[in-house]
Amino acid sequence: MLPPTHAGEGLASNDALVLEHVTREFGALKAVDDVSLAVAAGQKYAVLGSNGAGKTTLFNAITGDFPPTAGRIRFFGEDITELPPHERIRKGLRRTYQSSLLFRELTVRDNLFLAVRGVANGRYSLRRPGAAHPSERATAELLDRARLTHLAGEFVTNLAHGQQRQLEIGMALAGAPRLILFDEPAAGLSPAERRELVALLRSLPAHMSFVLIEHDLDIALRVTDKVTVMHNGAVLKTGTPEQIEGDAQVQAIYMGARH
Repeated sequence: MLPPTHAGEGLASNDALVLEHVTREFGALKAVDDVSLAVAAGQKYAVLGSNGAGKTTLFNAITGDFPPTAGRIRFFGEDITELPPHERIRKGLRRTYQSSLLFRELTVRDNLFLAVRGVANGRYSLRRPGAAHPSERATAELLDRARLTHLAGEFVTNLAHGQQRQLEIGMALAGAPRLILFDEPAAGLSPAERRELVALLRSLPAHMSFVLIEHDLDIALRVTDKVTVMHNGAVLKTGTPEQIEGDAQVQAIYMGARH
């Protein structure tokens, strides 16, 4: 059995993301309660827990959508606790959401192009650049990385759910992010789409960090090398995928009837 994780344990100044005693309250409700964890540069990390454990609220605290009411957040050594969301994006932090946020009446290529332009200099220009422009080349690279080149001209509204998830990941990759937060990317996917998602996540550059919230344990434990389990807003356990999968307390609280 894994020992409990204590706040502040094992935090290093050179990590990609460090949370120090992060708390988020909504009135009398503590949705996130004194959470400390560290994600190393290049590390693939999972945050697991049942519904209501505080996972998405934790993501919202990291991105600045709902800043913490207590604690500190450091991104590659810089304190970003008070920064607005757009400043965190400029520093290389990205995320996806449980519900798709796509331009459904535009094509796959146009969605990726807008993501590229959104984090580029001159993003407010009304003139579309020519085919040789770096933004167009970056869009082509994202199509390939997201494994969607064959669907470049397809309208988003015609895509299968899994393909829309791939597109969201491709958009999050725009502008060379340093760390991406994936919020339940496997939700609603078929078995074939889950295999495609695993292949996509495994193909991400080794230097790129990500943190994954996921209810599908098979996916979460296959694509990450460190896992934190949350319960009632707090950290319950942290360990390797093998340690978490074999932990009796995690099985009892999170996995339930699966075991």
